[in-house]
Amino acid sequence: MALLTVNRLKKIYTTRFGGTQVQALADVSFSVEEGEYVAIMGESGSGKTTLLNILASLDRPTAGEVLLNGKNLSEVPEKQLAAFRRNHLGFVFQDFNLLDTFSIQDNIFLPLVLAKTPVVEMRKRIIPIARMLGIEDILNKYPYEISGGQKQRAAVARALITEPQLILADEPTGALDSKTTDSLLRIFEEINALGQTILMVTHSTKAASHAGRVLFIKDGSVYHQLYRGGRSNEEMYQKISDTLTVLATGGKDGE
Repeated sequence: MALLTVNRLKKIYTTRFGGTQVQALADVSFSVEEGEYVAIMGESGSGKTTLLNILASLDRPTAGEVLLNGKNLSEVPEKQLAAFRRNHLGFVFQDFNLLDTFSIQDNIFLPLVLAKTPVVEMRKRIIPIARMLGIEDILNKYPYEISGGQKQRAAVARALITEPQLILADEPTGALDSKTTDSLLRIFEEINALGQTILMVTHSTKAASHAGRVLFIKDGSVYHQLYRGGRSNEEMYQKISDTLTVLATGGKDGE
Protein backbone atom coordinates (compact mmCIF):
# COMPACT_ATOMS: atom_id res chain seq x y z
CA MET A 1 0.00 0.00 0.00
CA ALA A 2 1.24 3.50 -0.89
CA LEU A 3 2.16 5.85 1.97
CA LEU A 4 0.21 8.70 0.37
CA THR A 5 -2.70 8.28 -2.03
CA VAL A 6 -4.41 11.25 -3.69
CA ASN A 7 -7.60 10.20 -5.42
CA ARG A 8 -9.69 12.40 -7.79
CA LEU A 9 -8.96 15.54 -5.77
CA LYS A 10 -11.03 18.60 -6.62
CA LYS A 11 -11.11 22.03 -4.98
CA ILE A 12 -13.46 24.88 -5.83
CA TYR A 13 -13.33 28.20 -4.01
CA THR A 14 -16.39 30.43 -3.92
CA THR A 15 -15.80 34.16 -3.45
CA ARG A 16 -17.58 35.74 -0.51
CA PHE A 17 -19.23 38.46 -2.59
CA GLY A 18 -20.93 37.59 -5.83
CA GLY A 19 -20.49 33.84 -5.42
CA THR A 20 -17.98 33.49 -8.26
CA GLN A 21 -16.47 30.00 -8.35
CA VAL A 22 -12.78 29.40 -8.97
CA GLN A 23 -11.56 25.87 -9.62
CA ALA A 24 -8.10 25.45 -8.12
CA LEU A 25 -7.89 21.66 -8.55
CA ALA A 26 -9.82 19.83 -11.26
CA ASP A 27 -8.95 16.15 -10.95
CA VAL A 28 -5.68 15.23 -9.25
CA SER A 29 -4.67 11.63 -8.63
CA PHE A 30 -1.25 10.22 -7.72
CA SER A 31 0.43 8.14 -5.04
CA VAL A 32 3.73 8.32 -3.18
CA GLU A 33 5.46 5.18 -1.94
CA GLU A 34 7.34 5.03 1.34
CA GLY A 35 10.92 6.25 0.84
CA GLU A 36 10.17 8.19 -2.35
CA TYR A 37 11.41 11.73 -3.05
CA VAL A 38 8.81 13.47 -5.21
CA ALA A 39 8.80 17.04 -6.53
CA ILE A 40 5.69 18.87 -7.73
CA MET A 41 6.11 21.64 -10.30
CA GLY A 42 3.80 23.96 -12.20
CA GLU A 43 3.33 27.59 -13.13
CA SER A 44 1.81 30.11 -10.70
CA GLY A 45 -1.91 29.47 -10.46
CA SER A 46 -1.59 25.81 -11.47
CA GLY A 47 -2.90 24.56 -8.12
CA LYS A 48 0.38 23.52 -6.45
CA THR A 49 -0.17 25.53 -3.26
CA THR A 50 -3.79 24.41 -2.94
CA LEU A 51 -2.67 20.80 -3.32
CA LEU A 52 0.01 21.21 -0.65
CA ASN A 53 -2.47 22.83 1.76
CA ILE A 54 -4.86 19.89 1.33
CA LEU A 55 -2.04 17.35 1.80
CA ALA A 56 -1.03 19.23 4.96
CA SER A 57 -4.67 19.02 6.15
CA LEU A 58 -4.75 22.83 6.30
CA ASP A 59 -7.62 22.83 3.78
CA ARG A 60 -10.37 20.38 2.85
CA PRO A 61 -11.05 19.21 -0.72
CA THR A 62 -14.39 19.85 -2.42
CA ALA A 63 -14.32 16.26 -3.68
CA GLY A 64 -11.92 13.34 -3.73
CA GLU A 65 -9.75 11.99 -0.93
CA VAL A 66 -6.26 12.01 0.52
CA LEU A 67 -5.11 8.87 2.32
CA LEU A 68 -2.00 8.83 4.53
CA ASN A 69 -1.13 5.24 5.35
CA GLY A 70 -4.73 4.31 4.53
CA LYS A 71 -6.27 6.99 6.77
CA ASN A 72 -8.58 9.47 5.05
CA LEU A 73 -7.54 12.98 6.13
CA SER A 74 -11.10 14.26 5.65
CA GLU A 75 -12.25 11.90 8.39
CA VAL A 76 -9.86 13.33 11.01
CA PRO A 77 -11.99 15.54 13.32
CA GLU A 78 -11.13 19.26 13.23
CA LYS A 79 -9.99 19.32 16.86
CA GLN A 80 -7.57 16.45 16.23
CA LEU A 81 -5.99 17.90 13.07
CA ALA A 82 -3.17 19.80 14.80
CA ALA A 83 -2.06 16.68 16.68
CA PHE A 84 -2.43 14.59 13.50
CA ARG A 85 -0.16 16.98 11.57
CA ARG A 86 2.36 17.04 14.40
CA ASN A 87 2.47 13.24 14.71
CA HIS A 88 2.58 12.31 11.02
CA LEU A 89 3.89 15.24 8.98
CA GLY A 90 7.04 17.35 8.97
CA PHE A 91 7.07 20.80 7.36
CA VAL A 92 9.84 22.82 5.73
CA PHE A 93 8.85 26.31 4.55
CA GLN A 94 10.47 28.86 2.25
CA ASP A 95 10.73 31.49 5.00
CA PHE A 96 11.87 29.02 7.71
CA ASN A 97 9.09 29.97 10.22
CA LEU A 98 11.46 30.06 13.19
CA LEU A 99 10.50 31.99 16.33
CA ASP A 100 13.03 34.77 17.06
CA THR A 101 12.44 34.66 20.82
CA PHE A 102 13.37 30.95 20.97
CA SER A 103 16.88 29.52 20.66
CA ILE A 104 17.52 27.21 17.70
CA GLN A 105 17.33 24.21 20.02
CA ASP A 106 13.97 25.34 21.44
CA ASN A 107 12.65 25.98 17.91
CA ILE A 108 13.57 22.41 16.97
CA PHE A 109 12.03 21.07 20.19
CA LEU A 110 8.75 22.97 19.73
CA PRO A 111 6.65 20.21 18.07
CA LEU A 112 7.85 17.75 20.72
CA VAL A 113 6.97 20.21 23.51
CA LEU A 114 3.47 20.55 22.04
CA ALA A 115 3.23 16.76 21.96
CA LYS A 116 4.32 16.64 25.65
CA THR A 117 7.38 14.52 24.83
CA PRO A 118 9.66 13.91 27.87
CA VAL A 119 12.77 16.14 27.98
CA VAL A 120 15.09 13.11 28.07
CA GLU A 121 13.58 11.82 24.82
CA MET A 122 13.84 15.27 23.18
CA ARG A 123 17.55 15.55 24.01
CA LYS A 124 18.16 12.02 22.77
CA ARG A 125 16.52 12.78 19.43
CA ILE A 126 18.22 16.11 18.73
CA ILE A 127 21.83 14.88 19.01
CA PRO A 128 22.03 12.69 15.85
CA ILE A 129 19.90 15.14 13.81
CA ALA A 130 22.02 18.17 14.78
CA ARG A 131 25.17 16.19 13.97
CA MET A 132 23.86 15.09 10.56
CA LEU A 133 22.79 18.63 9.65
CA GLY A 134 25.96 20.27 10.98
CA ILE A 135 24.16 22.60 13.41
CA GLU A 136 25.54 21.37 16.74
CA ASP A 137 27.43 24.63 17.33
CA ILE A 138 24.41 26.93 16.78
CA LEU A 139 21.80 25.20 18.98
CA ASN A 140 22.08 27.87 21.68
CA LYS A 141 21.99 30.79 19.24
CA TYR A 142 18.88 32.67 18.13
CA PRO A 143 17.50 32.87 14.57
CA TYR A 144 18.58 36.52 14.13
CA GLU A 145 22.19 35.49 14.88
CA ILE A 146 22.57 32.90 12.11
CA SER A 147 22.56 32.76 8.29
CA GLY A 148 19.66 31.80 6.01
CA GLY A 149 21.22 28.44 5.26
CA GLN A 150 21.61 27.67 8.96
CA LYS A 151 17.98 28.71 9.57
CA GLN A 152 16.80 26.32 6.88
CA ARG A 153 18.86 23.48 8.38
CA ALA A 154 17.26 24.21 11.74
CA ALA A 155 13.84 24.09 10.04
CA VAL A 156 14.73 20.70 8.53
CA ALA A 157 15.79 19.49 11.99
CA ARG A 158 12.44 20.65 13.42
CA ALA A 159 10.66 18.68 10.67
CA LEU A 160 12.73 15.54 11.28
CA ILE A 161 12.60 15.47 15.07
CA THR A 162 8.99 14.23 15.17
CA GLU A 163 10.05 11.23 13.03
CA PRO A 164 7.31 12.03 10.48
CA GLN A 165 5.94 9.60 7.92
CA LEU A 166 6.12 12.35 5.30
CA ILE A 167 7.99 15.64 4.95
CA LEU A 168 6.16 18.35 3.01
CA ALA A 169 8.55 21.01 1.72
CA ASP A 170 7.14 24.25 0.28
CA GLU A 171 9.71 26.05 -1.93
CA PRO A 172 12.48 25.09 0.56
CA THR A 173 15.25 26.71 -1.53
CA GLY A 174 13.26 29.86 -2.39
CA ALA A 175 15.03 32.17 0.08
CA LEU A 176 18.52 30.67 -0.33
CA ASP A 177 21.49 31.62 -2.50
CA SER A 178 22.99 29.16 -4.97
CA LYS A 179 25.67 27.70 -2.68
CA THR A 180 23.29 27.27 0.26
CA THR A 181 20.70 25.73 -2.08
CA ASP A 182 23.24 23.08 -3.13
CA SER A 183 23.95 22.30 0.52
CA LEU A 184 20.25 21.95 1.41
CA LEU A 185 19.55 19.72 -1.61
CA ARG A 186 22.42 17.44 -0.56
CA ILE A 187 20.83 17.22 2.90
CA PHE A 188 17.47 16.28 1.36
CA GLU A 189 19.18 13.56 -0.69
CA GLU A 190 20.91 12.24 2.45
CA ILE A 191 17.76 12.08 4.58
CA ASN A 192 15.88 10.47 1.68
CA ALA A 193 18.67 7.88 1.37
CA LEU A 194 18.02 7.07 5.06
CA GLY A 195 14.40 6.23 4.15
CA GLN A 196 12.62 9.55 4.74
CA THR A 197 9.73 10.17 2.33
CA ILE A 198 9.76 13.72 0.92
CA LEU A 199 7.19 15.63 -1.13
CA MET A 200 8.45 19.01 -2.31
CA VAL A 201 6.60 21.78 -4.12
CA THR A 202 9.03 23.97 -6.02
CA HIS A 203 9.48 26.45 -8.86
CA SER A 204 13.17 25.53 -8.99
CA THR A 205 14.29 23.21 -11.78
CA LYS A 206 17.52 22.69 -9.86
CA ALA A 207 15.68 21.58 -6.69
CA ALA A 208 13.35 19.27 -8.63
CA SER A 209 16.29 17.68 -10.48
CA HIS A 210 17.37 16.05 -7.18
CA ALA A 211 14.04 14.21 -6.78
CA GLY A 212 13.32 10.66 -7.89
CA ARG A 213 10.11 11.68 -9.62
CA VAL A 214 8.63 14.99 -10.76
CA LEU A 215 4.90 15.65 -11.15
CA PHE A 216 3.83 18.57 -13.34
CA ILE A 217 0.54 20.28 -12.47
CA LYS A 218 -1.29 22.33 -15.09
CA ASP A 219 -4.77 23.86 -14.82
CA GLY A 220 -5.49 21.92 -11.64
CA SER A 221 -4.58 18.46 -12.97
CA VAL A 222 -1.49 16.24 -13.18
CA TYR A 223 -0.32 16.96 -16.72
CA HIS A 224 2.80 14.80 -16.86
CA GLN A 225 5.29 12.98 -14.67
CA LEU A 226 8.95 12.31 -15.08
CA TYR A 227 10.86 9.41 -13.50
CA ARG A 228 14.56 9.65 -12.76
CA GLY A 229 15.44 6.11 -13.78
CA GLY A 230 19.20 6.10 -14.23
CA ARG A 231 19.48 9.83 -15.01
CA SER A 232 22.02 12.07 -13.30
CA ASN A 233 20.90 15.35 -11.70
CA GLU A 234 22.18 17.18 -14.79
CA GLU A 235 20.15 14.96 -17.13
CA MET A 236 17.08 15.36 -14.92
CA TYR A 237 17.58 19.14 -15.00
CA GLN A 238 17.52 19.10 -18.80
CA LYS A 239 14.45 16.84 -18.99
CA ILE A 240 12.58 19.03 -16.50
CA SER A 241 13.53 22.17 -18.44
CA ASP A 242 12.27 20.60 -21.67
CA THR A 243 8.99 19.56 -20.02
CA LEU A 244 8.45 23.04 -18.55
CA THR A 245 8.97 24.53 -22.02
CA VAL A 246 6.34 22.19 -23.46
CA LEU A 247 4.07 23.04 -20.53
CA ALA A 248 4.43 26.78 -21.13
CA THR A 249 3.80 26.51 -24.87
CA GLY A 250 0.75 24.29 -24.43
CA GLY A 251 2.13 21.24 -26.21
CA LYS A 252 2.15 17.65 -25.01
CA ASP A 253 5.29 15.81 -24.01
CA GLY A 254 5.00 12.29 -25.30
CA GLU A 255 7.51 10.64 -22.99
